[in-house]
Amino acid sequence: MSSNASRSPKDKQNLNYIIRSGLAGGVAGCVAKTVVAPLDRVKILFQASNPDFQKYAGTFVGTFRAGHDIYRQSGLRGLFQGHSATLIRIFPYAAIKFMTYDQIHHVLMPTKVQETNMRRFLAGAISGTMSVFFTYPLELIRVRMAFHTRTTNYAQEAPRPSFTRAFLHIYNERPVNPAHATEVVDAAHYFNRYPFLKFYRGFTVTMTGMIPYAGVSFLTWGYLRSRFLPPSKTGHETPTPMADLAFGAFSGAVAQTASYPFEVVRRRMQVGGITRPDRWLGWGETVKAIWQARGWRGFYVGLSIGYMKVIPMTAVSFTVWQGGKRLLDV
Repeated sequence: MSSNASRSPKDKQNLNYIIRSGLAGGVAGCVAKTVVAPLDRVKILFQASNPDFQKYAGTFVGTFRAGHDIYRQSGLRGLFQGHSATLIRIFPYAAIKFMTYDQIHHVLMPTKVQETNMRRFLAGAISGTMSVFFTYPLELIRVRMAFHTRTTNYAQEAPRPSFTRAFLHIYNERPVNPAHATEVVDAAHYFNRYPFLKFYRGFTVTMTGMIPYAGVSFLTWGYLRSRFLPPSKTGHETPTPMADLAFGAFSGAVAQTASYPFEVVRRRMQVGGITRPDRWLGWGETVKAIWQARGWRGFYVGLSIGYMKVIPMTAVSFTVWQGGKRLLDV
């Protein structure tokens, strides 16, 4: 098998190379998500203003108390509620993201001289939006599974909702009283005519938020590697798992800070069918509701736990991705 140093540009665009690149990325995403699954569950409950857990939101101590409460009620299984849907989604999501980044990087930055921060940002943003577009319905189902607790309406029907139940619940959602606003009537019309659109609640804000998140993440990671890992005689960085961990952690922190308000709005829109079953929540309405309830701080609810989750997740993701690429000779 040829080495990376001698691989021709054509080799990097053949199907075998693309599959191995996607495999490395998919495995990296699954490993990283499993590491932070309990934190992810708590963060979703905070962001979506679950009534059982709002008393814990806003502090590091509250994060651990919320996790303890979940464990006391449902055991270890409760901390991983929705994780099966996460893995079903994250493998294709991460595979598409990292595979697309490899290909876009090859097109925009075939040589070290052409690696600019703008191109790094653009490559990351494109790869992130592509992965979200193809896997968003799985993300919505995962959020619904993680959101339900003992006092939510849906939880009374299914205390520990399965992937199938969450899918059917979303598919069967329709506003109870949609006639109070023209935009709600229009939304209800399209949702009823095209049921698959129900699986894209919050999609526009997700896509908008993914641009700064993925763009800044890959930009920061690429810049740090180019700045602190000078090329060897072969023209490629030497394997540095510890450096990948450190660069990935810092990249995750910067990206999370830049995109977090979009993530809060997205979560609120995603669980709109549960919290406001009488209407379709739009972007503007959701932003207004968050601002009226808590002001600018409302857009950063759960940010501390966001750091706790994203920093190790991004560090592990980048590290496993790079290790997988080396193992598979990508």
